[in-house]
Amino acid sequence: MSNLLRTLRRLIAKSWALSWCYYRLHGIRLAGPPQEEVWYFAFGANMHDSAFRERRGMRPLEWRPGRVRGYRLRFNLEGRPKGKAAPANLGADPQAEVWGVLYRITRRDLVHLDSTEGVPGPRYRQLWVDAEDIDGRPLKAVTYIADGNELDGNPSLRYITLLREGARAHDLPKPYIRFLDSIKHAQ
Repeated sequence: MSNLLRTLRRLIAKSWALSWCYYRLHGIRLAGPPQEEVWYFAFGANMHDSAFRERRGMRPLEWRPGRVRGYRLRFNLEGRPKGKAAPANLGADPQAEVWGVLYRITRRDLVHLDSTEGVPGPRYRQLWVDAEDIDGRPLKAVTYIADGNELDGNPSLRYITLLREGARAHDLPKPYIRFLDSIKHAQ
């Protein structure tokens, strides 16, 4: 059943009109024209080119390192296999910041990205945040957030490696890379 839903989401994402209807059905407004450009903030596996460009088929117009203040990186979602992997999530924390990659994409690309992340759906939802690039320039960006467990788990070795390699490849600050290196993976 989940494969059928995934296939259906991807087919709908190819049509702006169908996507508009699908989002409305879920109580979400699909704003702006398909060619309008937006910034997407990736803080998890989408920082890695193998996930963002290859697996998700994204072709960003531009990228740059960036951060979002007021959130911290969490691993409080249930992954697969259950209990042995925890995907990344954001948790509100006024004293924290999360570094990641800011990608400039079109709204049509965002609808495609949504379909690969299961949005709209029961897990992730879009969150518009105030971000800033590595030079301190402010940007409005969209990212994904989910209702997670109270306690964090541990990401799989494969997953945390994607974050570490993506952070290095996109020149995130060294202290943040050291933070990612310190995260223990599931056994």
